[in-house]
Amino acid sequence: MRTLLERELRRFLRVSGQTIFSPLITTSLYFVVFGMSLGHRLAEVEGVPYIRFIVPGLVSLGVVSNALLNTSSSLFSMKVQGTIIDLLVTPLSYAEILVALLTAAVVRALLVGGLMWMVAGVFSGFDLAHPLWALVLLLGIALAFAAVGMIVGIWADKFEQVNFVPAFVITPLTFLGGVFYSVRGIPPALAMLTRANPVFYLVDLVRFCMLGVHDAPLTLGVAVLAVLLAGSIGTAWWLLRSGYKLRG
Repeated sequence: MRTLLERELRRFLRVSGQTIFSPLITTSLYFVVFGMSLGHRLAEVEGVPYIRFIVPGLVSLGVVSNALLNTSSSLFSMKVQGTIIDLLVTPLSYAEILVALLTAAVVRALLVGGLMWMVAGVFSGFDLAHPLWALVLLLGIALAFAAVGMIVGIWADKFEQVNFVPAFVITPLTFLGGVFYSVRGIPPALAMLTRANPVFYLVDLVRFCMLGVHDAPLTLGVAVLAVLLAGSIGTAWWLLRSGYKLRG
C-alpha cells in the first residue's frame, strides 16, 4: 500500500505546475478579481469584510476540485494504459487500494487548499475562528470528493466523460453554493436554489470554522457531509470490488 501511495504522490508532484500551481493561480485570480475589485464596493457580509468572506468558499472550491481530479484522472489513466489489471491482481486488498488512492488525493487537495489560504491571508489576514475544526472539516470534504473522483474515473469510458462531472456538475454546484455570497439578502428563488444545493452546507461549515459565521444550521451541514462521505466512499469501494468497467 505504501508503494502505491508513493507512486500516486510522485505522479502529481512530477507535474506540480499543472496539479498544484495552476489551480492555485486560477483560484487566486478569483480572489483578486472578486475580493479586491468588488470588496471595495460591497458592504460587510454578516459583519465580515467581503474580501475575507469569500476566502472559505475559494479554499473549499480548491479542495473539492483537486481531490476529485486527482483520483478520476489517476484511475482513468490506469484504465487506458491497461495497468489497472496489474493493480487489481496485486496482493493488495480493495480497501488498501482505496486508502492509498484517497490519501494521495487528500494530500494534493489539502496542499492546494493550504497554499490558497496562505495567499488569501496576505490580503485579508490569517485569523481562524476554529483552526482544528477547519482542518478536520476540509479533510472530510477532500475525502468525500476524492471518492467521487474514483467513481467518475471508474465510470468514464472517454476522456470527455472524465471532464463532464467537474465541468457540468461540480463547478455549477460550487459557484451556486454560496462561495461568493451569503444566502441572506439574495432573491428568494436564488436562496431556495442555494439551500437545495448540498455544497452550500459544506461551504457554510468551512466558513463557520474559518470566520465564525454561518447561514445554515451546523448540524444539518455535518449531516450532509456524513451522508456524502458514507455514500461516496461506500460506492467507490463497491465499484472497485465488483470490477465494474475495470476487468476485461
